[in-house]
Amino acid sequence: MIRFVLLVNRQGQTRLSRYYQPVELSRRAALEADVVRCCLSRKRDQCSFVEHRDLKLVYRQYAALYIVVGVTDAENELSIYELVHNFVEVLDKYFSRIMFNLDRVHIILDEMIQNGHIVETNKSRVLAPLTALDKMADG
Repeated sequence: MIRFVLLVNRQGQTRLSRYYQPVELSRRAALEADVVRCCLSRKRDQCSFVEHRDLKLVYRQYAALYIVVGVTDAENELSIYELVHNFVEVLDKYFSRIMFNLDRVHIILDEMIQNGHIVETNKSRVLAPLTALDKMADG
């Protein structure tokens, strides 16, 4: 099961976070800092899967952005790695170059993952709600 998804810049600042299991707000900052430190301190030639406390972290770097997914031991790391890549492809398809609206990123993430489980990977179906919203805004 997916516990959380973080989008973090190279400086370690969290740009987006989505939790699928309750984590107290007071603990989130410390958890994120710890996870980010763990992933950003690794070398580029090291594996993108790392065990951290009671989690497995799967992360990928795209340009200046790191996407970190915290999962349980039962989750398949390769499927999560592919999910991250697919997520980036969907973002690229929708935004072309630069992410401007984080609310739109949340919608994309919510279309792909619900309650900590992958529910959709088809890019067109993931983007369908945003396409409809954009048509309504233009019309």
